[in-house]
Amino acid sequence: MSAQILVSSADGVCEIRLNRPEKRNAITLSMYEALCAALAQAQADATVRAVLFSGEGAGFTAGNDLNDFLGGLKFSGDNPILRLLRALATFGKPLLAAVHGQTVGIGTTLLLHCDLVVAARTTMFSMPFVALGLVPEAASSLLLPRLVGQQRAAELLLLGKPFDAATAHTLGLVNRVVEDAELLGTARALARSVAAQPPEALLAARRLLRGDPAQVLARIDEEAKVFGERLESEEFRAAARAVLTRGRAG
Repeated sequence: MSAQILVSSADGVCEIRLNRPEKRNAITLSMYEALCAALAQAQADATVRAVLFSGEGAGFTAGNDLNDFLGGLKFSGDNPILRLLRALATFGKPLLAAVHGQTVGIGTTLLLHCDLVVAARTTMFSMPFVALGLVPEAASSLLLPRLVGQQRAAELLLLGKPFDAATAHTLGLVNRVVEDAELLGTARALARSVAAQPPEALLAARRLLRGDPAQVLARIDEEAKVFGERLESEEFRAAARAVLTRGRAG
């Protein structure tokens, strides 16, 4: 597994940890490959009853590494990003996340595929797709309105403004908000509690809660087609260059 994706297992829980803190855990294509492999391994391992996502350093993730997107990435077919999104939508075991600090783009939309989410009080969420000249991904254009209602979803996705952990809790995006120092302990304990449930009943209950993933998968593909078109637009390229320039200046 990539050193930028750390995987460990204990007490029936597989923890998948983003480990690129020097770049605010911005996710590269190779990291997506490693995430896909980690999920496949967790799905195949009968001793794993639940998966917990977390992040090293000051924040969960700054989202996608825009350098990959500016490098001519084709957002279709066997792209590792799309493979991960489809894996999340079809994963058979409970997914949990522990998030803190900057939680941007895919860092937030990934949570729509999780069953339980614990957020540190200082977490700041954002989905700045439109501001980057892009469109939502990970079926968020379907799942977010289901969760928070059409108008709130429109505000979050069209304006892309950051919102804090308390707001995320009110919206139903996270289950619990805790102090930063308590984040991992709380999330790991919650994951162990999930993993300790009767396994067959646990998986059956989750299947009923999640429902048929066909509509989610169809929306992932629908979004991906438009997202790929937007990657080739000058709107996106100008916005991405501006973000990267600000990052270098900072």
